[in-house]
Amino acid sequence: MSLLQDYISEGEHLSQDFKFRIDDQRKIARTLCAFANTAGGRLLIGVKDNGKVVGVDPQEEFYMIDGAASLFCTPQVKFTSRIWQEDHKLVLEITVPFSLDRPHRSPDEMGKLRQYIRVGDETLVAGKIQERVWALQRSHVSRPEKFGESEMGLLQTLQGLQPVSLSKLYKLSGLPLKEVDRLLVLLICWNVVEIVHSKEGTKFRLR
Repeated sequence: MSLLQDYISEGEHLSQDFKFRIDDQRKIARTLCAFANTAGGRLLIGVKDNGKVVGVDPQEEFYMIDGAASLFCTPQVKFTSRIWQEDHKLVLEITVPFSLDRPHRSPDEMGKLRQYIRVGDETLVAGKIQERVWALQRSHVSRPEKFGESEMGLLQTLQGLQPVSLSKLYKLSGLPLKEVDRLLVLLICWNVVEIVHSKEGTKFRLR
């Protein structure tokens, strides 16, 4: 079995996505940004969702990816490429490394710049809390030996709850919205609270 077939046998996951071909640079830019923001990843272009190799024109697809990375990713996403041959069909592999320049953003359907992440085999929008967590993580904030009254108050609100949305947490905590945002970011950076991303939206829970 070739290395390409090894990759395909893994299926789509956090760090791998199959594309039949690239028709929309804006849309593929979201996947590039999500890989760069999360853990890096690999695009196999010329492979259907079911793993069947259909082949592409690598030069044409490279042009589409290069345009997506430079025109629709802010800041620009870096990548490397490789061409595979499988039964006279060509597959373009695009590898995106994890980026220390995150968050990378790309336009949504309405043209608004958003940051994206990978969750399982999906590309999802990351909310404002995630972006602030990334910013704070770059400054390496250390966890205190003892939490303050505000931190304990929010932790008590989260105690016993299933993953809860930010809007519900605003209501339950009774704290000013900006204070909830600030505390959440700190508690996430201290590995006390975790973010739960899904198609239904972003939620939070105690670790």
